[in-house]
Amino acid sequence: EPGDKFYIVEDGKLYAEKGGKKVMEYKSGDYFGELALLKNQPRAASVMVSSSEAKVLSMSRSSFSKMLGPLSNLLAKKANQYR
Repeated sequence: EPGDKFYIVEDGKLYAEKGGKKVMEYKSGDYFGELALLKNQPRAASVMVSSSEAKVLSMSRSSFSKMLGPLSNLLAKKANQYR
């Protein structure tokens, strides 16, 4: 699927799964979806809720570019931490 949104975890716990393997965990304050937006690629993983419920904020590609574009180098550096 195309990656067209950036997500920020407001509440709850989630995890990213790739090829049936858990590759990343997320909690309040964490974010995901930036890789697909920064690299203009399809989503690399599926994100699943692991707590009883979760609340995430989403931002469209255009809003992400307008608001976080100047931070793209910082986000790209953090992207290297993904397994």
